[in-house]
Amino acid sequence: MTQDDAKRLVGEHGAEPIEPDMTVGLGTGTTATQFIRALGARNAQTKLNIRCVASSKASADLARSLGLDVVTLNELPRLDLYIDGADEVDSQLNLIKGGGGAHFREKIVASCSDQFVALVDSSKVVATLGKFPLPVEVVKMAYVPVQRKLDALGLNPVLRHEKGTDEPLLIDEDNYILDCHCGPISDLEAVSSEIRNIVGVIKHGLFLNMTSVCLVADDDGVVQLKVST
Repeated sequence: MTQDDAKRLVGEHGAEPIEPDMTVGLGTGTTATQFIRALGARNAQTKLNIRCVASSKASADLARSLGLDVVTLNELPRLDLYIDGADEVDSQLNLIKGGGGAHFREKIVASCSDQFVALVDSSKVVATLGKFPLPVEVVKMAYVPVQRKLDALGLNPVLRHEKGTDEPLLIDEDNYILDCHCGPISDLEAVSSEIRNIVGVIKHGLFLNMTSVCLVADDDGVVQLKVST
């Protein structure tokens, strides 16, 4: 099974438990896109009467194009469910997110949801988070001093650029992203706190103790992971 096939499969599985009249948070990225497409197809076949809040303009535009009812978080401040992909997930369902550049909004929508279901292919399941660069969203006017402080912590930050250009990537909130190539993170809480305490940081891409369930697609199908005890 290719990675694209796995994303499509887990996206379809993510859409299956959505029930009529639910309120659903829509994630951002390639796997979330497959989920949104599957949810749109389900809704077209069986009118679900669901309302959705999207974590990015791209996801909102896609959902609306598929006939889903998309409203703002201010209109719908509490959600039944948030479904999104992840760049890495460990055995405790801690995540690194933000490869798609939307982790600030994703974290907001996830925090307003009763349950967060992560969707990944098996390559994203790791023993220790950190091989994938950790995104840190920063205020544009202060990215250089923030970058220096992250570097002093040994996190090896690199400014993210628009693909194929030398221009910094400007995301939905008009901020920049510093990708920290920090390697395996032995103390997630400590790193989270150190980054969060830097003035000029908006949000980092560590999602700790937020995920309820993770659906993982591999060659044998889709399995459900829960926090190990």
